[in-house]
Amino acid sequence: MFQPRIPVNPLPTGADIPLIQPPVGADIEPIAPAQTPVAPLAPAQTPVAAPRTTVQLTPGSALALVAGGGAVVLVVGAVLVSMLLAVAITGVSVALIAVVLRLVVRDMQKGW
Repeated sequence: MFQPRIPVNPLPTGADIPLIQPPVGADIEPIAPAQTPVAPLAPAQTPVAAPRTTVQLTPGSALALVAGGGAVVLVVGAVLVSMLLAVAITGVSVALIAVVLRLVVRDMQKGW
């Protein structure tokens, strides 16, 4: 009753693959993971610490990081401003062309 019903998806070739369901009364037994034997440590051996994965910031690297972030902000800002300027120039030129065309059409209607 509470089992999901997954529809059978037809393939592009037209062949249907039915959904394989386990029998209702099947018992599923969990499998324990295999344990690997561990060799005992000799008295002179000590376990080696794992390498550190943390990043330590020195004042120089923090300054470089801030300068890099500021450079990225400046570059992105310059690109956005230039795109806005390009759109503004295009809009002004289209408006100017519309005014000139309107004057030309009016002159053609008057018969000049």
